[in-house]
Order: sequence, then C-alpha cells, then structure tokens
Amino acid sequence: MSTEAPQGSQQRVSDGTYKRLTSGVGQFALAIGACLALVGVIMLITPRKNKETLPHVDASSAVVALRLTAPYVSYAPEGLPSGWRATSSRLSGGKRSVAWHLGYVTPNDQYAALEESNELPVSAFVTRMTNVDPLNPKSLAGTRQIAGATWNEYYRKDKKQNSLVRELPTVTFVVTGTASYDELAVLATSLKPQPKAAATPS
Repeated sequence: MSTEAPQGSQQRVSDGTYKRLTSGVGQFALAIGACLALVGVIMLITPRKNKETLPHVDASSAVVALRLTAPYVSYAPEGLPSGWRATSSRLSGGKRSVAWHLGYVTPNDQYAALEESNELPVSAFVTRMTNVDPLNPKSLAGTRQIAGATWNEYYRKDKKQNSLVRELPTVTFVVTGTASYDELAVLATSLKPQPKAAATPS
C-alpha cells in the first residue's frame, strides 16, 4: 500500500504549533544567535594582520643628497644591527642651513630618530627636536659617554621622550624618541662622517 499523500494534499500543523515556531521572544533570540554565529565564523576564517604595516625607506639617496647640499661634514648611520627599520627620511633647508630627519623602528618596536642640522641658534633646534629647553639646567637628565664622546641626556616626561644631544662646531645631532637611552646610544654610535660628494658638472 502506498504511503504517499494524495496529489494536491497538504500536511498541516496545528495553529498553536505554528505560532510557537514563528513568533515569540525565543524565536527572535534564536534568529539573532544564528546571525552572530555566522559573523563569528566569518571573522575566524578571514585572515587579519595583528600589527600595523609600517613603511620602509632606503635612506641611501638622502645620504647622497645630504653630502651634496650640506655646508658641513655630514654624518649618517652605518652598520646598525639587524632589526633596525628605517621608516622615514626627510631632507630640508637651503644653502646656509640644512636639516636631515631619519626615523627608525628599533628592534624593541620603539621609535628612534636622528635629527641633524647646522641650524642656528643651536638651542632653538635642540628645543624643537627634544621638546625641552636645553638652556634650563633642570632639563638636563645627565650625560653619557658614547664612542668616546659626551652626549647630553634629556627627558620629556609627558611625551615619554628620551633624547641624546651632541653639538659639534659645525653641526648638531639629536637622537630622540620613545626608545630607551641604550637603544638611542646604538644609533648614536653608528653615526659616521660622510665624505663630501663632488657636485655633478652642469
């Protein structure tokens, strides 16, 4: 005997059962839960990067430009350990005053920058780069011997900014950032004088 329902016939549920299945707070919560579960699955299978991708720059062209334009013996980092990533480089100024900014992310994922210039007065340049007044004795956090040279240490507490400063007769260096003094000292140690580049004949 066939158990199929006659053609054209429909199976029905009771009105009470239909109402329980299609309405009420429970069914609304069930629908929301299903949507949230679907969103969770999508988030799990979607690849994401946990760290912000930082730019990487090649500072070699800026070093050449600095050697050509700076009216002083310029310095540049050489032989930094692995893990130092150059992220920004900017050369500015004119015939009398030239400034070079070179920014890094350190192996400890902190920020360190070299600020180099022959800007005068020196105190104005140092103030702008360190965010402290170098003429105020209270601003000086101490001194440090780096590669046989004395560097002044400055600290800006509210910005958590450490700075090392060295002044030569023709150029001033500020090595600054959120990196520790030890990491800043690595950058300061790497600074080497660059031979003056010959200008290209016009």
